[in-house]
Amino acid sequence: MMTQLSRAPLSALILPLLLLITIFAATPTAFSAQAAEPRALLGTATPSPTATFSPTPSPTPSPTATSTATATSTATPTASPTATASFTPTATRTPTPTATPTPQPTPIAGAEEIVAHVPILMYHYLSIPPQNADIYRKDLSVTPENFEAQLAYLKENGYTTIHLRDLAYVLAGWRNLPPKPIIITFDDGYVDNYTNAFPLLKKYGFTATFSIVTDPFDFGDPRYMSWDNIIEMHAAGMEIGAHTKRHYDLRTNDMDLLVYEILGSKEAIEARINEPVRVFVYPSGKYTPLTEKVVASANYWVALTTAYGAEETFATRFELPRIRMRGTDTIKTFAAKLEEIP
Repeated sequence: MMTQLSRAPLSALILPLLLLITIFAATPTAFSAQAAEPRALLGTATPSPTATFSPTPSPTPSPTATSTATATSTATPTASPTATASFTPTATRTPTPTATPTPQPTPIAGAEEIVAHVPILMYHYLSIPPQNADIYRKDLSVTPENFEAQLAYLKENGYTTIHLRDLAYVLAGWRNLPPKPIIITFDDGYVDNYTNAFPLLKKYGFTATFSIVTDPFDFGDPRYMSWDNIIEMHAAGMEIGAHTKRHYDLRTNDMDLLVYEILGSKEAIEARINEPVRVFVYPSGKYTPLTEKVVASANYWVALTTAYGAEETFATRFELPRIRMRGTDTIKTFAAKLEEIP
């Protein structure tokens, strides 16, 4: 009897255990729920059907609204294209045309036969000499009134002024002379050349050659013109020549002195007018064969003396004669000097 009683509960326990195993196999969660009530299962001989534990579905997370940029009617400022620094090509500098060197008046075939008769008038002062003037100053001074009368005579009689460089080309056979050519020259560079001669030359449409002693210009001697005067006159069509730096006597064998006076004055003028100087005037008309050679080597084209005459050739281009204008000349003597020319 005792044995049956002890088995009865054992068999009664097997069935619920099998049931638990089945539930566990099906749902581990259900087993956990049944294990919470062991005493109820053990006290019941016939297990009541237990509600099967259906796992409550976990809430599926609703998708979180992602902040999507919605295009609104507000105009989003469009980034204006930043001005990119465009490389502006630098203008290519066009080389300034180099002035073509003036051709030398090299004589052509037959030039040795050319003989010109161009009157070269020689002036110095163009003013009334002071009361205490010596005979030399008086002789070298032509009054503005007499000079104007002479220019009027030249104009009325059809004369044409030319430059000495033009004469060099004529003597070399490169050019022809105009009708009734004439050359007007001024020596030294006195201030009245600018104040009196220059305005009258422009008034009558004539040109002249002004050959200057350069040191007084450098030192601002008030008896002489200034470099500004020379630049202005050259720009107006006047020819500028050299007459040494200090008006020294060039009858010397001192080569250093010759070069200093002849080339130095040339370079001083060229530095101001930006043009080669082609005319040289011997101080007081004095020179030697050596002086003449230095003048030629300095690239002058002609040189003037104080010898009287009006005959020019290529062979004598560095010893050209002139006609001196004197303070005592009247319009009658002036005309007579010109009529003497062949």
